[in-house]
Amino acid sequence: MFENDSLTTLDSLGEFGLIDRIKGSVKIYNQETITGIGDDGAVVDSGSLQTIISTDMLVEGVHFDMQYTPLKHLGYKAVVVNLSDIAAMNATPKQITVSLAISSKYTLEAIEELYTGINAACKNYQVDLVGGDTTTAPAGLTISITAIGYAPKEDIIYRNTAVINDLICVTGDLGAAYAGLMILDREKRIFMENNKVQPELEGYDYVLEKQLKPEPRLDILRALKEAGIKPTSMIDISDGLSSELIHLCKSSGTGCRIMTDKLPIAQETLNVADELSLPHFTLALNGGEDYELLFTVSQTDYNKLMKVSDLSVIGFITEATSGYQLVDSENNIAPLTAQGWSSFSK
Repeated sequence: MFENDSLTTLDSLGEFGLIDRIKGSVKIYNQETITGIGDDGAVVDSGSLQTIISTDMLVEGVHFDMQYTPLKHLGYKAVVVNLSDIAAMNATPKQITVSLAISSKYTLEAIEELYTGINAACKNYQVDLVGGDTTTAPAGLTISITAIGYAPKEDIIYRNTAVINDLICVTGDLGAAYAGLMILDREKRIFMENNKVQPELEGYDYVLEKQLKPEPRLDILRALKEAGIKPTSMIDISDGLSSELIHLCKSSGTGCRIMTDKLPIAQETLNVADELSLPHFTLALNGGEDYELLFTVSQTDYNKLMKVSDLSVIGFITEATSGYQLVDSENNIAPLTAQGWSSFSK
């Protein structure tokens, strides 16, 4: 099944290289399985509607730091990141399961606080918590959530169906979650050096909320439907715009051209970038955890797009031979490279 002439380290392979290797070894045995590994969610034929299933895992010390992450916010975010995957398939989330691996450092009251956030997200998005599992862990906390959604077959949108000359769109603004993480990390380092110095977080509300309490863009799906627009492809932005766009293009067998002056960046994010001496576009292109939607639409839908608020057209799909390109305001072209979050990287 797996044939390797020598041992391969996971950091050399990368998260998506590992997924590709696993995917290559998997055989589908049931005709009800429409789409398996390789998109934001698996698609299963369940009669009049298709069932979309997605799972995400959050690991303490990797995906979150308990020194600055309130448990209530963590529970909320753990649900949201899964609902975002369902949204990226143009489906409606209905159920979740929650599994926890918990170390002895956590108390009952801490877990109740975590579930306060989980239940708040379920209430906000009318999603049912229908099961899960709990087990002990030697250290830390791991949260694994599976989200289940539904959509008519004709409504489902995949990441492998972009078409040359399609417009590339994103919702909301980019880089704010990463900016929030940078502020939290900075204040943590200062506190660790001198615990008499209290964190200074005033004035960073917008970027901190984007990091600690994101929201899935189900509202945009409703707005697009009301405008009579069906995207030709879609993916959510969890690992950074550059990484997600390249995933979409590779899946679709296309290239892309992005205009840097069209990237939507909030003023609060720009302020943090200036304060930390970071290039503005680094946050927008490579910062992860925005949980905005990245999608393509036909150029014929441009006028309809202009009626939908809180989205931006940032470029267009090209032939695969053109590669992945960034174009600045002076028409200089540079390669777009995937520099967002990558599991297993050193």
